Amino acid sequence: MGDLVLLSEAQMRRIEPYFPLSHGIPRVDDRRIVSGIIFVIRNGLRWCDAPASYGPHKTIYNRFIRWSRLGVFNRIFEALAAKGGRSDQLMIDATHLKAHRTAASLFKKGMFPRRIGRTKGGLNSKLHAVCDDRGRPRVMLLSEGQMSDYKGAALILPVLPKTKVLLGDKGYDADWLRQALAKRRIATCIPSKANRKVQIPHDAALYRRRHKIEIMFGRLKDWRRIHTSYDRCAHTFMSAICINVS
Repeated sequence: MGDLVLLSEAQMRRIEPYFPLSHGIPRVDDRRIVSGIIFVIRNGLRWCDAPASYGPHKTIYNRFIRWSRLGVFNRIFEALAAKGGRSDQLMIDATHLKAHRTAASLFKKGMFPRRIGRTKGGLNSKLHAVCDDRGRPRVMLLSEGQMSDYKGAALILPVLPKTKVLLGDKGYDADWLRQALAKRRIATCIPSKANRKVQIPHDAALYRRRHKIEIMFGRLKDWRRIHTSYDRCAHTFMSAICINVS
């Protein structure tokens, strides 16, 4: 297949247990089709532009949409993230992902949510993430672009893995969040906002390690169909994100 993406047999063994069972006629080779999905998302292609080596482009598109609705890619990410083990340091942050006009159209209609909101930068979505000390995502949440960082943290808090310290930027400087983490015996390394009357000290040397989550976001946006969302439904866009980090 030349320089085209093709998952290795070892990679397939890790994710195959989470594929749906095939009923009736055997489906087209999973390795080829999943590799084609990755190639399209990484390079920002239209589905009809997928190389013929991966098989029919309709099969690639239909497999991606059907498995996205079934939550297959989300389960793969959750399973692989759970195998990462416990980390003494976790990092939380959020980033904006621009929505293309084709994704933003009709965002109030349809069965599935769009997770597209309006900010000063236009229409976009927001990805909230928690990473371990190696920059590996452990929890991810997709929301409308206008959702604040600490509101996203409130939704993530119930599923936050056990850890000793949580690193975050000033957007997470909220008393309720510090108190909620303290109840779970999690220390915080979060700089105080400028308008806080009594500044709360933090470990500056430890805080510098937070760059790993920024690197993760940067690598995520290297994939063109993630940097700019062309998907109208949030479940397909989130599936693309899960494929990247898995």
